[in-house]
Amino acid sequence: EAHLVESGGGLVQAGGSLRLSCAASGFTFDDYFLGWFRQAPGKEREPISYISRSDGATWYADSAKGRFTISSDNAKNTVYLQMNNLKSDDTAVYRCLVDRYGGSWHGNFHDVLRWGKGTQVTVSS
Repeated sequence: EAHLVESGGGLVQAGGSLRLSCAASGFTFDDYFLGWFRQAPGKEREPISYISRSDGATWYADSAKGRFTISSDNAKNTVYLQMNNLKSDDTAVYRCLVDRYGGSWHGNFHDVLRWGKGTQVTVSS
């Protein structure tokens, strides 16, 4: 059975850094899009970033540009999100996602393959 398992969340002070990992098991996703969403209490789910496994192209939400970096280790079937200069507004549950065509980050969830369960990130001010 296919799974996505996130790790790396935790409590950090504002200005600090965390690196999230999303490890896939049970399937390979050579030509798919992998990335991250987050959801804070009382707020809507927010797309953060993705990376294309086929050509390495990346996309970032405005809230992530300049602070977050997404990367992929194909050999380990893992995608990472390096988050620097964290702010209290970054507090949320971060979930990773595999999407066949990348539409999820633009509002089209028809081709979602898997969601992870999420990892909590808490930024104290």
